[in-house]
Amino acid sequence: MERVSKMVSEKPVVIFSMTTCCMSHTIISLFSDFGVNPMVYELDEISRGREIEQALSRLGCNPTVPAVFIGGEFVGGANEVMSLHLKRALKPMLKRAGALWV
Repeated sequence: MERVSKMVSEKPVVIFSMTTCCMSHTIISLFSDFGVNPMVYELDEISRGREIEQALSRLGCNPTVPAVFIGGEFVGGANEVMSLHLKRALKPMLKRAGALWV
């Protein structure tokens, strides 16, 4: 859990993903379209990825990927991020975190 906390505090936007997850790819593309450069951790490609996935599960991430953190705070998965986007709440959140300037 401590490792996840350290990882999410290093960048304004952190996404835990898996290379085989189409929803993770969609969320990463959404942020990229905004001009945001998220830190993406592909859990199936990094050491201790399984351990991190278990920690995300304990945080309430279900499914565990994508798990999106903005400004060090857990936002949720694909459904939550898309809901924020449709409510026009995602961009202001990104601006407050310092991930988006326009």
